[in-house]
Amino acid sequence: MKFGVLTGGGDCPGLNPAIRGVVLRATQRGHTVVGFRDGWKGVRDGLARPLEPADVIGIIDEGGTVLGSSRTNPFAKPEDEAKSLAQLRAHGIDWLVAIGGDDTLGAARELHRRGHAVVGVPKTMDNDVGGTDWTFGFDSASTVAVDALERLRDTARSHHRAIVLEVMGRHAGWVALATGIGGGADVTLLPEEPYDEGRLLARVREAVQARGYALVVASEGIDLGVAAGRAGARDEFGHELLRERGIGAEVARRIERGTGIETRSAQIGHIQRGGPPTLFDRLLASRLGAAAVDLALAGRRGEVAVLRGERIEGIPLDAALGAPKRVDAAWRDLLHALER
Repeated sequence: MKFGVLTGGGDCPGLNPAIRGVVLRATQRGHTVVGFRDGWKGVRDGLARPLEPADVIGIIDEGGTVLGSSRTNPFAKPEDEAKSLAQLRAHGIDWLVAIGGDDTLGAARELHRRGHAVVGVPKTMDNDVGGTDWTFGFDSASTVAVDALERLRDTARSHHRAIVLEVMGRHAGWVALATGIGGGADVTLLPEEPYDEGRLLARVREAVQARGYALVVASEGIDLGVAAGRAGARDEFGHELLRERGIGAEVARRIERGTGIETRSAQIGHIQRGGPPTLFDRLLASRLGAAAVDLALAGRRGEVAVLRGERIEGIPLDAALGAPKRVDAAWRDLLHALER
């Protein structure tokens, strides 16, 4: 059989190990693999290349994706859908492995509904895909964010400032949670909780009085209400580009205005996406890539390989694309206990 594989949406560490897992498992079983370049754009436009073990054996420690990525929606227009289906037929693809987050897997579900054999691998540094305990990219991104917060601690301490670190997270605050806990932030602002400016200002004052500085972590997806930053442009799936909202800078302005404490902000943005994957992400991505091939060979169309406990299992695309996995009450309770 011939497998196709693509990586869609925002890049993150772990994509190359996942591609590697797909190729090595498929070729081990006697099958061939074609990689589509730049996500669903490659499917639509027929941008493809054969993938042999020699092409992927050395990429396990590389960030990004050797196939490239994009936020192309192949079902946005009828003509794009027709092109995509025609290209899959022209390349003789028996099974397509779609590696990505909600949007990439959503397009995979549409393809499944049209009768094509497709399986998925969940990828997002936001860790918000339903039905799975963890997604690869999250551990690497959070590790980078914690490192940034620790560096900001040095300058905050030196200049007796409050500093706000803005991290990624649209609907779910997992990266902010991990950064806040792992980096010992004084306040962590999550999309899952209503913005409480009174509590924020009180905690910053207490921290500065206690040791001369304060650290705040803010998820880019929090709702600040009025004057929350300008609305950003949108991608092909209709999502606002959150980098243009300026959440971190706005929170810093509010802290300085409300407390009189000199406050700065930092937005690490795409720095969280780059660099070598952590060991956890290398292992998880490798397992998921190989498991996607196993699902296909078992004839389990329209399923996604996910991590549950210590096991990799297959669940329907509908289950993975239900409500996003958000930070629950138990995690939030722990977070606030550790902010004391």
